[in-house]
Amino acid sequence: MNTAFLLAAQAAGQSGGAMPMIVMMILIFAIMWFFMIRPQQKKQKQIRAFQNALKEGDSVVTGGGIFGIVKRVDLTANKIDVEIARGVVISVDKGYVFADAEAMRMNQAK
Repeated sequence: MNTAFLLAAQAAGQSGGAMPMIVMMILIFAIMWFFMIRPQQKKQKQIRAFQNALKEGDSVVTGGGIFGIVKRVDLTANKIDVEIARGVVISVDKGYVFADAEAMRMNQAK
């Protein structure tokens, strides 16, 4: 049993230790950041810029998939009023408006 333990210890010592493992972990994290985290952060910036630039008359799509036109922007309450049909106005939190409806329609037409 002693010889098996010594052989295992020698094999571990000859393999190079923990340095290759650390380098591999750093490499995996870098790849994940480059392909997953970074693009998501860019997308979030675009959404925030769109939400902050909302004004009356903009055509929008809410997070629930409701298309409408912005009728009023209330910056103090962080809400917008969206007309979804003639005479039907709903209040929506500004954080739940994600897209420009006109741009979405143009992309679907292509």
